[in-house]
Amino acid sequence: MVLLKDAIKPTLVQTLEGTPVLVHCGPFANIAHGNSSVIADKIALEVVGPEGYVLTESGFGADVGLEKLVNIKSRASGLKPDLVVLVCTIRALKSHGGGPPVTPGSILPKEYRQENLDLVAKGLVNLKVHIENIKQHFGLPVVVAINKFSTDTDSELELVRKETIKYGAYDACIANHWELGGEGAVDLARSVIDACKNAENHFRFVYNDNDSIKTKIEKIAKNIYRADSVEYSEQAQKRLELYERLGYDRLNICIAKTPLSISHDPSLKGAPSGFKFPIKDIRASVGAGFLYPLAGEIQTMPGLPTRPAFYDIDIDTETGVIEGLF
Repeated sequence: MVLLKDAIKPTLVQTLEGTPVLVHCGPFANIAHGNSSVIADKIALEVVGPEGYVLTESGFGADVGLEKLVNIKSRASGLKPDLVVLVCTIRALKSHGGGPPVTPGSILPKEYRQENLDLVAKGLVNLKVHIENIKQHFGLPVVVAINKFSTDTDSELELVRKETIKYGAYDACIANHWELGGEGAVDLARSVIDACKNAENHFRFVYNDNDSIKTKIEKIAKNIYRADSVEYSEQAQKRLELYERLGYDRLNICIAKTPLSISHDPSLKGAPSGFKFPIKDIRASVGAGFLYPLAGEIQTMPGLPTRPAFYDIDIDTETGVIEGLF
């Protein structure tokens, strides 16, 4: 709460080309909702006016950040997206196609630095699932942005572009803004504008407000993650019963899970299906308006030191001065 004294106001910055950017909230979508704030979105919409376009980020994949944008953020704010821009990279597709593990700080394996159409083709099944989920379960049109990097070949990029169109994307564009800045994303921008104007939009939620807690969890797990069933630990079952008695069954669901797989298991690449989705605990963020089930071995606060810095942060309630930040 001390940090929110000033942070409740969105920070307005700009890109190197002068495009305004509102930076506000957006915690990781694997352990939280993973989206920019409603405040920032509404300010941006007011600034651009009825003829303008606002892009808001959802963290990680469409199975995590986008699912939470649809079922939590849009439900709470009343703001509904016109289009999904689904971002992919050749390297990520190679990983989902059976590429070797990537270790931070180590040299990237050659499979990711050299052309390998076989790995890309096998990994496309992951992208296919995301496109299907967006169209079938969220009811939204999708444009695929293929982020181009120096190690990607034209054959790899064109393979992804052609296949994603077959999977049902409204369009797929090779975006080279990593190298060229805004100039490298002009085709993507034009495609986004065209899709917003012309693509069919049948926006819908994955679950209903009056569904039970279990039903909400299972609709997400079975429809979005492709699980066969949901398995609850003894602790999770006790929490379910408690929250039902307290009337928390009307709250939204914010599942905490790995972003490295559509499933709960980071080692399951590609498009896993038919697995049991394990819920080890369910916790409540009543003020935020959701319950957050913990799936698999997810950690809700990774990377903390032995003694977190927030112990030393305080605010003088008379002067408003924050102490202990530095």
